[in-house]
Amino acid sequence: MTYRVKVGPYYDPFDFDIDDDPYPVWKQLRDDAPLYHNDKYGFYALSRYSDVARELVNWKDYRSGKGTTIEIILNGVDVPPGIILFEDPPIHDLHRRLLSGVFTPRRMAAIEPLAREFCQRALEPFADAHTFDFIADLGAWMPMRTIGYLLGIPEDRQVAIRQNTDRILELKDGGPVEVADDMLTSTGSMLEEFIDWRYDHPSDDLMTDLVKAEVEEPDGTRRRLTRGEVLTYTGTVVGAGNETTTRLIGFAGQLLSDHPEQRRQLAADFSLIPGAIEEVLRYEAPSPVQARYVARDVEHHGQRVAEGSVMLLLNGSANRDERRYPEADRFDIHRQATHLSFGHGIHFCLGAALARMQARVALEEVLTRWPDWEVDYQAAKRAHTTSVRGWATLPASV
Repeated sequence: MTYRVKVGPYYDPFDFDIDDDPYPVWKQLRDDAPLYHNDKYGFYALSRYSDVARELVNWKDYRSGKGTTIEIILNGVDVPPGIILFEDPPIHDLHRRLLSGVFTPRRMAAIEPLAREFCQRALEPFADAHTFDFIADLGAWMPMRTIGYLLGIPEDRQVAIRQNTDRILELKDGGPVEVADDMLTSTGSMLEEFIDWRYDHPSDDLMTDLVKAEVEEPDGTRRRLTRGEVLTYTGTVVGAGNETTTRLIGFAGQLLSDHPEQRRQLAADFSLIPGAIEEVLRYEAPSPVQARYVARDVEHHGQRVAEGSVMLLLNGSANRDERRYPEADRFDIHRQATHLSFGHGIHFCLGAALARMQARVALEEVLTRWPDWEVDYQAAKRAHTTSVRGWATLPASV
């Protein structure tokens, strides 16, 4: 007689094999363990769209103040003030209003021609080439260049800042290794000289806006930002905007290689590109896991989650939930579906418009030159970082 033992699903965000293709595991979680508990690391996870969308806005029960990536919470990192991603109301609301005032539509419109000019310069050397790498030749640098234009950082210094971001985010092996002491502050420190210069030499850039900005305290009084706060804000803008947009451009290259008919539709009609970018974001979320600290006892699917627990909100899984999206595992540039890839609620990504613009410009310029390409998966490499997933290199035949 043969006995079969049912083994429950296992999800480990530090397992590189799972991270390379988490979707089968996430489907198991949605179907069999909508509230999942990992015994090895002690965290819980919610994976269905209805649960994730609801709790992303529930900041009273799920707090960001101890970090929003699992290794920061597990390591008990002392989060410095001013990192808006790691704040809760009321201070979060004050700081978000301040940053919303500098991410204006006018500034976004002024940045687009500069982003396009960089994209054209980056692609020009490949005019007669037969291969092109979506990450190494474009995606890794376009976000840093664009953010550099926003902040007024010289191009010759942007390379070092980009490399520093890669260093502090890279996972060395499959586990929550000790977080580097400077993980949350080193990018800001690299910007000190530029910030100090802006105090005496203001310009028309975001860094000058931050240097001159005032914040309203809870008691209604107003004050200028401290130098340390300006450092933290600018470091946050650089760090948050770099990796996610890089991975978005890579996923666009991958998915349009895998779906040539849809790629050719885009090449024939650029007006379809914004909708295609939304489908790329739904299908492959660059930042698919949001960690929270559980502030009080809660209950999900008949199970209690104790105060002090770590909860992972799997927005990447929610984006593929069949309960929300018909044929969720089918990539369709005409779907016109909303998604959770930029978050939801008070922590919705401030740079969403900037990321969308960069991805649109990148696709327009690439498709203008090469309506056809095929990714070389044998030579491609995945990236494994503390907060995002995607490609480290993505060469393609063009």
